[in-house]
Amino acid sequence: LGGAIGGLLGVRAGINTITWVFGLALGSPAARMSSGAMLKMMAIEYFAFLRTFVLTLPFERLWMGADRLRESPRPILLVHGYGCSRGVWRVMRKRLEAAGHVVATVSLAPPYTSLGKLVPQLAERIEAVCAATGARQVVLVGHSMGGLVCRSYLARHGNEKVSRLLTLSTPHQGTALARLGLGQNSREMEPGSLWLTDMASEKTGVPTISLRNAYDNYVMPQDNQKLPGARDVELPPTGHIAQLYDARVAAAVLRHLDD
Repeated sequence: LGGAIGGLLGVRAGINTITWVFGLALGSPAARMSSGAMLKMMAIEYFAFLRTFVLTLPFERLWMGADRLRESPRPILLVHGYGCSRGVWRVMRKRLEAAGHVVATVSLAPPYTSLGKLVPQLAERIEAVCAATGARQVVLVGHSMGGLVCRSYLARHGNEKVSRLLTLSTPHQGTALARLGLGQNSREMEPGSLWLTDMASEKTGVPTISLRNAYDNYVMPQDNQKLPGARDVELPPTGHIAQLYDARVAAAVLRHLDD
């Protein structure tokens, strides 16, 4: 059993290394960093992956209680990315709440369906959050694929219920890594896909900030996180999953909620 677990951890470490090497080789705009700093960032991302998919998500009900919704003029709704659920926001939700915000989450399922089929679930959650808080609008914060679902919602439903959109490392122009992914949503996140081409002509209709990670190991090339018409903000160096636990990223989200 120990050998099997060790083998799996080794395979995951190899995959993690390959994504970094491949991702940074595909025209990354990131500035060069020392080997030590790079290895540290890779290690943090590796343990963030294990934390998320070995401990947090399988036992989500133990760690992630119900959203603490109360009256608020503008609650925040966090939308997770590919293959995840609301549990990934446990640390981020805690930090945003500590800053005085009312924070809601949503789990979109099934995990590998078309992006468009996830929009009705997001729409339903937005209505429920507005009803529970008395708010007219929410602020959407989408990580990775979650940002695309948010854009699709705005294209279908308009901005009546949304005041602002923040995206974290979202592949607005696709990612080469999606070619290796499972499901229709992976096909739609491939660079040049029909889904992305159609969405490119849709304006969000709300103030939009694309928080871009120049060292991202999932969205490649990294500049594909840029969204024309949105404000482009570069995040501190971190991994794609590790950013969900990074205090610097939470601080960036807080800074751009109201600017």
